[in-house]
Amino acid sequence: MKIQQWIMQHKNHLTLINGLLILLAGVSKFLFTWTFGYQIAMLIASVIGMLPIFLQAYQALRVKVISIDLLVSVAIFGALLIGEYNESAIVAFLFLFGSFLEQKTLEKTRTAIHSLTQMAPKSALKITNDGSTESVEIDDIAKGDRLLVKTGAQVPVDGIIDEGEGYLNEASVTGESQQRKKEKGDDVFAGTFLDNGTLKIVTKRVGEDTTFGKIIELVEEAQDSKSNAERFIDKFAKYYTPAVLLLAFIVGIFSQNIRLAITILVLGCPGALVIGVPVSNVAGIGSGAKSGILIKGGEVIDKFSKVDTFVFDKTGTLTMGKPSVSAVKNYTDNFTESLKITASIERESNHPLGQAIVDYANVSSYVPVDQTNVVKGQGIIATLSDKKVLIGNQSLMVDHHVSLSKSVKKDIHQLQSTGHSLVMVAINGQLSLLIGIKDQIRPGTKETLAHLKQTGIKDLIMLTGDNQETAESIAQELGITKVYGNLLPENKADYIRQLQKKGHQVAFVGDGVNDSPSLALSDVGIAMGGGTEVAIETSDVVLIKSNFERIAKAYHLTKKIALNMQENIMIALATVLLLLIGLIFGYIYMASGMFVHELSILIVIFNGMRLLLGTKKKA
Repeated sequence: MKIQQWIMQHKNHLTLINGLLILLAGVSKFLFTWTFGYQIAMLIASVIGMLPIFLQAYQALRVKVISIDLLVSVAIFGALLIGEYNESAIVAFLFLFGSFLEQKTLEKTRTAIHSLTQMAPKSALKITNDGSTESVEIDDIAKGDRLLVKTGAQVPVDGIIDEGEGYLNEASVTGESQQRKKEKGDDVFAGTFLDNGTLKIVTKRVGEDTTFGKIIELVEEAQDSKSNAERFIDKFAKYYTPAVLLLAFIVGIFSQNIRLAITILVLGCPGALVIGVPVSNVAGIGSGAKSGILIKGGEVIDKFSKVDTFVFDKTGTLTMGKPSVSAVKNYTDNFTESLKITASIERESNHPLGQAIVDYANVSSYVPVDQTNVVKGQGIIATLSDKKVLIGNQSLMVDHHVSLSKSVKKDIHQLQSTGHSLVMVAINGQLSLLIGIKDQIRPGTKETLAHLKQTGIKDLIMLTGDNQETAESIAQELGITKVYGNLLPENKADYIRQLQKKGHQVAFVGDGVNDSPSLALSDVGIAMGGGTEVAIETSDVVLIKSNFERIAKAYHLTKKIALNMQENIMIALATVLLLLIGLIFGYIYMASGMFVHELSILIVIFNGMRLLLGTKKKA
């Protein structure tokens, strides 16, 4: 048993040794014309290569499964019996190398669970009966406990604010980059961060029951559901392996020609099939990598090529993920001065919209501000030298009797209808600026979505934690067919399940931790390269450098790879069929059969390499 474990644990090392021995044999024969050394090296390579294949066949037989490993084992053993050491060694290497390639591509998403777990809160500051605080483990927190959350700290549980207020970064749960102001009575979620303020919260849910805990659970479930897919070759082997074994047995019995029977096993071993699928996958994956597209394995290629529905997260995916000034209406004679005054006041605020204005103004020097007063829910009132400045929303302007003309109200309506958050600036009672701030759409997004529609995608759907009005505005601009806002991660995952139950092949495109359940649950998860590590690890396809335009290219590439793989399968099966027919009717012998057999392997390799050559030509 220990020997078997050692062999399977060192399967990749045995593959490498097998390949090196084949190379050594070739050097011995063709450079030094040392035939004996050639035969010995090939013999040793055959035995070493056969060991893990034989064990895999044995383990499959123990559970009453006739796998392709059995056919390969019999073929290698038969080739050894008739002295065809080179054929047995090469067949073993091709089979082991193909298994190695597939194994590596299926190991990419296993670290996502660990990454998510590491991000979960570990401890909390519990408020005791005498009002003091003590640090306790999350497992020791119960429903109803009061906790203290300081500026910069992570919210440890799902709860409700009992005292205090502050700005929370909820990107890990909602996916939205904008800070959310929370005050007494508002809900808070585990895993989010308090960027500014101090909160006392009452615990509602702890550990696995929290929203963040559900994210981890959803990823676990989704990954388990995707790990049981059977390979095409395994299904094919259920019928092909017994058929070839039976054919060789019948031929051996009736012809009394053991060499012919073994030759059928040797040439019946689908070498081109074994290497044809991996070479298409590897060449296609390499082609994608050169174009900034990371595809995680052959199963992903097959599923992606059949996708008919694309679902997108909004923030960080369709948009850049950071609010910025996109429209400014000026109602004064000195726009530069008004903007400089506004930036001077906003730079003293920690509000994300204020930071967007400061970034937009990009002034070299600021105006001294004498006094600022924050008006809850409305904005800021500031004084500087001889000016009184109001910066905030429309209600602030109305309360301070700032006149808004019909043209201004028209501008307000126009900006709001296109999804902008509005900041109004009034200096000495006169409206000066109307600033529209929104998360900007990624370059090339509209064109890419239009191209996906042209290629036959039925639905383009947006799921977002943002409000419905803003989401609909962006969806209308981009030509998205359906849009759903105000969603939590479990809502997005439920929607993905509904689409799949209706028979849709779904690709989900996202970038945040909150997207990881949907990325893992969908048939194909596509992560923007600039997103979180968890999203990238959980996904099936990664767009390096967050180039949205690569989505259409990735979809087109997987269709080409899938077609190339099908071509290689047909070439391999046709070759085996022709060889077996030729053997039975006396047109093919060992030498000519081996030539055709090896030629078919070269053909499928070169056919797969076309995927790389096509990339170079386009470049």
